[in-house]
Amino acid sequence: MILLWTTAAVVAGFIIDLIAGDPRWLYHPVRIIGNGISLAEKLLRKIFPKTKTGERAAGVVLVLLVTGISAAVPLVVLTLLYKHVPLIGFLVETFWCYQLLATKSLKKESDAVYHELKYGTIESSRHAVSMIVGRDTQNLDAQGVTKAAVETVAENTSDGVIAPLFYMMIGGAAFGFAYKAINTMDSMVGYKNDKYQYFGTAAAKLDDVVNYIPARLSAQIMILASGIAGFDSKNARMIYKRDRYNHASPNSAHTEAVMAGALNIRLAGNAWYFGKLHEKPYIGDANREIEIEDIRRSHRILYGTAVLSLIIFGAVRVAVLILLAVTVYASVYLML
Repeated sequence: MILLWTTAAVVAGFIIDLIAGDPRWLYHPVRIIGNGISLAEKLLRKIFPKTKTGERAAGVVLVLLVTGISAAVPLVVLTLLYKHVPLIGFLVETFWCYQLLATKSLKKESDAVYHELKYGTIESSRHAVSMIVGRDTQNLDAQGVTKAAVETVAENTSDGVIAPLFYMMIGGAAFGFAYKAINTMDSMVGYKNDKYQYFGTAAAKLDDVVNYIPARLSAQIMILASGIAGFDSKNARMIYKRDRYNHASPNSAHTEAVMAGALNIRLAGNAWYFGKLHEKPYIGDANREIEIEDIRRSHRILYGTAVLSLIIFGAVRVAVLILLAVTVYASVYLML
């Protein structure tokens, strides 16, 4: 019965996210995870020696500690609630599933960039896009700002929507929190700089592992969604096959390649981070110049991919639950 409650909670949370998004006044659980990571990092750096081996060991402990607690707390809470007050358990899990998804907020934040590009100044556009990207934005022109926004929508379709949805359909909010913990650790300590080169190794590697399947599923579903939404799905598939590894990360370019192909534009390329130029290969072909409306077009692909993923993942989960139920009943019947 709990498995059915969880399925319903994920679907309900998905719908609420599409409607409400993430209000700024609502305290987000990722902030709690982030504060925990910062605290654990300070403690572990004091405990472990400041050597290559010591920092890598500290990073492994960080991953085990943060991921374990992030999954264990909701698992224990929900298990107790479903056992004693199932309706409250369902409501709590629904709320958590809603908070773990970012479809509406991704659309809203990138739409703020669209609004500034269309009605504001280049300075306000740069500021708006700086809220959702990690690169330096102070010297970007309008096309650079637009490209950064579209790339963010493409990449975060997987990281912020499809991946957490995938894990929640497997193990409910507990799995969703575990994924978010790993993803947050990677964004906080998974850098290849002097400070985190060794300490962040475990977090970065684990993030690559947990995103391996979701990134590829996201790309395939996005190709299908782009065709349904009226975009060039044939070119999306071609660019995906050609450019999906044009990134330092083994997962990040998958949905970017699909987005670039579907919109017939070129993404990625060199970018500045913290005052240093990072040379990166292009993704896609410049069949036309990127334009402001491509941000809105990326939203259509984002929403189409999210809804299709819910339908596909939900159908698979229900099919598995039915198969398990039939197997159990058949086993009981044969034993009688």
